[in-house]
This record gives sequence, C-alpha cells and structure tokens, in this order.
Amino acid sequence: MSIKPEDLVVIEPPVMTRAEATYLPEVIKGFGTTLRHFVTSFGAGRTNRTMQYPEVRREDFPPEISGFEPSNFRGFHRLNRDERGRVKCVACMMCPTLCPANCIHITAAESPWDDREKYPAKFEIDELRCIFCGMCEEACPVDAIELTTEYDIVGTTRQEMIFDKEKLLSIYDITIEQKPM
Repeated sequence: MSIKPEDLVVIEPPVMTRAEATYLPEVIKGFGTTLRHFVTSFGAGRTNRTMQYPEVRREDFPPEISGFEPSNFRGFHRLNRDERGRVKCVACMMCPTLCPANCIHITAAESPWDDREKYPAKFEIDELRCIFCGMCEEACPVDAIELTTEYDIVGTTRQEMIFDKEKLLSIYDITIEQKPM
C-alpha cells in the first residue's frame, strides 16, 4: 500500500534570522538564568547550599530550605505488627506483583493462627533495587508494609541491604514511636 500524494503534508520550518541561526538569543537567555541563580543563591545570608551530613541532618532545617517534608518523604520500608505483636502481612502477594523494580520477594506458608490463611515465611526487600515509589504501600490491603522517614541506614555489602522479615520488623520496633505518615 503506497501513500497518496494528497495525504502528504509538507511542513516548512520557519526561516530563522541571522541572530537565531547563531543561537545568540538563547545563549544570552541561558547566561541570564545562570546569573539569576547565582545572585539569589547568595541572598539572605546563604553562601552555600551544601549540607554537611552527617553532622547536620535534613530534619534540622525548615522544609523551605532543606526540601525535607516528612509527610511526602519516602525512606526505608518496615513491616507492621498487629495488636498481638505478630507480622501483619497475610502474604497476599499484592506488593511483589505491583512492584515495578521487582525488589520484593515473599514465600508464603500456612498460617499457624486461626484468623488468617497464610503468612510470610520469608519476606525480603532489596533496598538497593527499590525505587521508593510507594506502590507496595498503596497495594497492601492490610497496611502491613509502610515506608518510613528513615533514610540513613547503611550497609557495606549488597547482602546487608537486602532486608529480611526480622530486619523489617525491627525497623517497625524502632520507628513505632514516630507519628505515622
């Protein structure tokens, strides 16, 4: 099947002036933007935007300076506990199914408790693969997985950054005193 000549639309690019052809107006606009940022960065007594972490933390500054707003910040995950102290997860497999980074791995087992059918025998999150999108938190029907405001957990090996069920529950124990997001 060939294209009919009447179906073709010829688009003529606009003719540029000599100044536009040398990109001079755009270069001048770029220099103006750079100069504006340079002048405003030194305004109000600020001479440096670099934060000296870990001596100075993001939470120590107001949100308009640091950009840190706990209500919209996504840090490391935690697994929540129910009122009896058990893992809240029912191994429904919604979070690993929806995870775009494929960083959540769950092995389900038959639950020893009467109030649910399954529980996670193994629950792992590879925090180095995670993109912290929050889809796992949104997908969970029982609010078992949650993103905290903790961001300063480090590991020296890749294996240390694969959080298993015990580590995720320990993060819950540490962060339970913080107000929920």
